[in-house]
Amino acid sequence: MINRKLDQYIENHYSTSNSSLLLKGARQTGKTYAIRKYAKMHKLNLVEINFYEDKKARTLFDGADNAKDVLLRISAHTHQKISSNNTLIFFDEVQKCPEVITWIKFLVDEGSCRYALSGSLLGVELKNIESVPVGYMAVKEVYPLDMEEFARTLGLSEEVFCALRHAWEDKALVDPKVHESMLKLVQLYLVVGGMPAAVQAYIDTNDLNVVEEKQREILTLYKLDISQYDPEKKLEISEIFALIPSELDAKNKRFILKNLNEHARFSRYEDSFLWLKDAGDAIPTYNVTEPRIPLRLNEQRNLFKLFQNDVGLLACQYASGIQLKLLKNEININYGAIYENLVAQELYCHGFGSEGHGLFYFNNKKQGELDFVLEQNGKVIPIEVKSGKDYERHNALKNVLENVSYGIDNAYVFCNGNVEVVGPKTYLPIYMLMFVHKYPTAEKQIYKLDLSGM
Repeated sequence: MINRKLDQYIENHYSTSNSSLLLKGARQTGKTYAIRKYAKMHKLNLVEINFYEDKKARTLFDGADNAKDVLLRISAHTHQKISSNNTLIFFDEVQKCPEVITWIKFLVDEGSCRYALSGSLLGVELKNIESVPVGYMAVKEVYPLDMEEFARTLGLSEEVFCALRHAWEDKALVDPKVHESMLKLVQLYLVVGGMPAAVQAYIDTNDLNVVEEKQREILTLYKLDISQYDPEKKLEISEIFALIPSELDAKNKRFILKNLNEHARFSRYEDSFLWLKDAGDAIPTYNVTEPRIPLRLNEQRNLFKLFQNDVGLLACQYASGIQLKLLKNEININYGAIYENLVAQELYCHGFGSEGHGLFYFNNKKQGELDFVLEQNGKVIPIEVKSGKDYERHNALKNVLENVSYGIDNAYVFCNGNVEVVGPKTYLPIYMLMFVHKYPTAEKQIYKLDLSGM
């Protein structure tokens, strides 16, 4: 069984709140499984309605007078008894029935049941819902397994994890044997990725062909979504999605519109790029003109990189049957692209780039390119990603750190080497991305204006 941080989030939500919970995110990230797991662990009466599979269920709210009327209809439709205090009603694939979002306020107020919702493509499909029930529904975005979840699923002990965390906090060397083992684990993560079905397939079989089969099934679902949900732009979106691996493999990894169309303009294709982002299928990273706070004011929307939402899916898209060769280093491939995708994915699910924050990089003809720039506690932190042995070569990072006008005093270089601090640069093993999280804003930011002297 795969245990995730999401499990604890769901546990905390229902133990501290009476509101409903909506899980959103890309397809196959484990939303439905998580709700079913919670209901099973607590021996709840789970009443599940999947609006994608059950078209008749989409009419449950038509002409309903009140919440009790809706509950009666749900009971009749599912042939399940709805018992008070022990029933969790789970609305799945809610993008197919937006009315449920409006009705959830009245259902929660009625008080006899608990409610969970989940859906894919919510960023695409539910932009125009009439009202969002603030205070009645918590929203949680679900991502593929991150590196920590993957490592723990494969047996990383709490003792070793704590030792790694201490090494991160103290900037101390990791035990050489632990370091080598963790690098091998990262190598495996690059191939398997974090999609729960792919991870479970690896746990069950250790067969990379079975893993690849699951990954290709997921990619097929994504392509099906594109064709169904936006028929007018489906060819554009499909072409953009198919180009992600080759664009990342290019020298500067930036998405070049001319590869779509010689006369392409960003204004024409912007909606298609945003569709992939809103669907959760891709992660955009925008260039900033300067690495200064706030980064969003410096972003250039027409200059960007586009990463796959899961590094395992990216590896799967390169070519069939290369996974084992990758793990054995038998073929020459641009690991830089895969490493950068890993970093983008990890930062995104740790709070950078999602929920209103931005994920950025910096590229300047005079100073060079920084793979990522983060905004943390009012400061900019440059990040360089190195997959090879020459990880101490980084002219752009040197140029930016020497530019006193930027005021940057700390930078990370994620690589295959062990921990080392050289002036403002900290070299970190790639697996220590596990510990880079977006710090939440302080709960209290008190400011009192004194006008007594006026």
